[in-house]
Amino acid sequence: MGKIVTALASSHAFTLVEPDRWDEFREKNREYYAQLYGEKPPVHPKLDNEDTVTNEVRYSRIRDGLREMRRALEASHPDVLLVIGDDQNENYSIENIPQFGVYTGKEVTVLDRGTKEEKLYQCDQPTAQILLEGLLEKNFDVSFSERFANNQLRSHAHAEPLNRVLVPNADIPIIPIFVNGIHWPAPNPARCYAFGEALSSIIRNRLDGKRVAIYASGGLSHFSAGFPYAHYDGPLGYGHISEEFDRKIIAHLLAGDGKKLSELSNSDLLENGELELRTWIILLGAVHGAKADVLAYEPFYRAIMAMSVAKWNEEDIAV
Repeated sequence: MGKIVTALASSHAFTLVEPDRWDEFREKNREYYAQLYGEKPPVHPKLDNEDTVTNEVRYSRIRDGLREMRRALEASHPDVLLVIGDDQNENYSIENIPQFGVYTGKEVTVLDRGTKEEKLYQCDQPTAQILLEGLLEKNFDVSFSERFANNQLRSHAHAEPLNRVLVPNADIPIIPIFVNGIHWPAPNPARCYAFGEALSSIIRNRLDGKRVAIYASGGLSHFSAGFPYAHYDGPLGYGHISEEFDRKIIAHLLAGDGKKLSELSNSDLLENGELELRTWIILLGAVHGAKADVLAYEPFYRAIMAMSVAKWNEEDIAV
């Protein structure tokens, strides 16, 4: 019997950048918005309510949470780490967008496009093949890639957390898993939760003796340049954070009601800037909605996103 020994989740992007660089990165994001839509978006008015001293204090909670997340991963001694993230025109383009995908190669060079750092990671190819076949048998039409262009994993949802926080020494075999997030339409929350349940079942029944860690990358709410504004007609705009909605999500996680997130609709995700929450919902399906240890939640308008870090302990994961 295989076993999920730890589950982890965090925001990415600005979450993995120190606050003194947020203004620089936000301007780059606004420039990208201008390339897409012809003009820079206005900054959110709540940005003026934030100052560098207060933000540093609040970000220290996120920083500490990321460190605790890494300690939890190391302490669990996994044989393999499943890394669940979306792709934003990095490894996959509009020529072909898989709704779900599994990387089945023997190794991959993880490219952090921000730092330009490259690291070669070993992948657990036999386990990836078992997951792929098992998911297909459970009626998930999953795409797979045995190799990427230039053998590079470029998706920032995968690359930056791996290189900067989770496995900076590239000493744990990985399996990148993809779910469509920002390209509309995408899998609904119920389907994502069921995908996670399927992963859990395969781990339990087909990975004899394997110790598996799972990490979900993305979220929480944010409206950045890559948001599919063409499919959104609501009142929110660039730089908005759905704090009230985020806090409802956090409350469900703390109460062990993670399955409640499977009851959300795609419209709920779109209207609240929660497109990347799909990765967390897959993880929740894998741990059967178990109670989370939410290490931090902070909304930062200067970073155009809400940040959060959470972990699920082995004893709380009902596999």
